[in-house]
Formats: sequence, structure tokens, C-alpha cells
Amino acid sequence: MLEPGDKAPDFELESDAGETVRLSELRGSKVILYFYPKDDTSGCTIEACDFRDRLPDIESRSAEVLGVSPDGIESHQKFKAKFDLPFALLSDPDHKVAEAYGAWGEKKMYGKTYEGMIRSTFVIDENGVIAEAFRKVKAKGHADRVVDIL
Repeated sequence: MLEPGDKAPDFELESDAGETVRLSELRGSKVILYFYPKDDTSGCTIEACDFRDRLPDIESRSAEVLGVSPDGIESHQKFKAKFDLPFALLSDPDHKVAEAYGAWGEKKMYGKTYEGMIRSTFVIDENGVIAEAFRKVKAKGHADRVVDIL
């Protein structure tokens, strides 16, 4: 389980713009890396729109937002356009990055157990070190908590 002070695992994922995003290339900036289950669902929409609305505060603290889900690029493009999301959404279809961050695992819903994305956020500092880790996040109000610790 990754904790504050740990080096953030590097990754390469494709963005909604069809570009490869590498965490190591973002050194020098703070990164808010948030993992969410599915595009255009209620909780995920609340969380994404809250990050959208707080983006001026996030950027004023020299940070950028990256959202990660198992959804494909086309799904990300539709979600981003529908809610005017001004940050990159990254596709992790085999959930390898989510697993590296401990954001993929056993979940329970309606009495059933299954494997899926665990809503999690990592604040990564300018040196690629985890400054804060939020697990099993409640979508509403989460962006405010993240901005407060930046």
C-alpha cells in the first residue's frame, strides 16, 4: 500500500487526446492523480465536475489534475465533452496502473463481491513523491479536501 513519502510509481497511459502521458515527464509540477470507476456515472461525474470547478485553485498551487479509469479513449472523449472537463482523462483498460497504486481491488455492492476500481486520489509532489493518499473516497466534496492540502 502506497503511503505519503513513497515514490509514486511511474506509468505511461493514453489520454483522451490520444497522447501518451508519462508521470516522470511531469516532474517539477504537483500532480493530483485520481482513480475513478466509470465515465458518466453519478459519483464519477460529481467528482470530475468538482475538480473542474476547483481547477483555478489547483493551478494556482502549481498542480495539475489527471483522472484515470478503465474506460476507453472514446468514452473519455464523450465524458470530457459532455461536462467540459479541462484536464486529461487517462485510459487504464488492464488496470495495471490502478493496481500499482492500490486503486484496484475487491469491492462489494448489493451483497456481491467483485474486482473493480476503488475511488482513490494521490497528490504527488514536484519530485515524484506521494505527498498525500486518499482511499475509498466519497465523491462529493473530495476536490475541496484535496485543494485544502495542496
